[in-house]
Amino acid sequence: MTPNIETFIGCDSSFEEAKIVLFGAPFDSTTSFRPGARFGPSAMRHESFGLETYSPYQDKDLTDYRIFDSGDLELCFGSAELALLDIETRAEDILAAGKLPLLLGGEHLVTLGSFRAIHKRYPDVHVIHFDAHADLRDDYLGAKLSHACVLRRCHDLVGDGRIHQFCIRSGEREEFRFAKVHTDLHPFNFEGLEELTRWLALSGTPVYFTIDLDCLDPSAFPGTGTPEAGGVTFPQLLEAIQMVAKTNVVGADVNELAPMLDQSGVSTAAACKVLRELLLALSK
Repeated sequence: MTPNIETFIGCDSSFEEAKIVLFGAPFDSTTSFRPGARFGPSAMRHESFGLETYSPYQDKDLTDYRIFDSGDLELCFGSAELALLDIETRAEDILAAGKLPLLLGGEHLVTLGSFRAIHKRYPDVHVIHFDAHADLRDDYLGAKLSHACVLRRCHDLVGDGRIHQFCIRSGEREEFRFAKVHTDLHPFNFEGLEELTRWLALSGTPVYFTIDLDCLDPSAFPGTGTPEAGGVTFPQLLEAIQMVAKTNVVGADVNELAPMLDQSGVSTAAACKVLRELLLALSK
């Protein structure tokens, strides 16, 4: 893999030396409300140069760690399955080299491609899912590959009790009924996360960590396709990320920034800072 022309700030290690590898999936073809998430990865790279590499939250600096940004995939916008296959292939290549894949979306469906690769390598993996939406529909207008169905497709792979959902505050009634039986649902906030992460860390269980940025309240993050009032604050999200990073995270993603939906640039700035803190938390 060759370096991207424009990298996320501080992520300019070589592929061979890197412990974490970023890759972008600029895909939003199943978006059900406001499109634009395909522009999220490139916006995060470009705007990251308004950040410092140093985090006063964690007293860590990106320049002290080996992180490689491989750029965006060129995905087929006419076929969700072909796009997911390309994402899965890239994640497999990263895993095969002994590195942690960190995916930048894109709409939330892109998670499924990366997660398929993770599940092949770690069949006992658990999912920690931050989101405003349950994403547990079996189909959306007849389509089983939709950002509204991505966690249901993950459930198809791992089964009951291995998907842990936090901040969920939107979904159809059947999704919440499904979650009560089949997933570990924590609506509205991060209550229960500390206990969960302590147990996962002690057991060494592999964890896939997916962050839909609309878990944040729209007052802090309006630039997303389906904003939902009642979300968590930015400091709450950073604290939760550091909790999850104490577990055996084997793959992760950050998704659903639609930068043109917030002309102030505040949402992109927030997304960049979330990514910086996630990278630092995962860098041991």
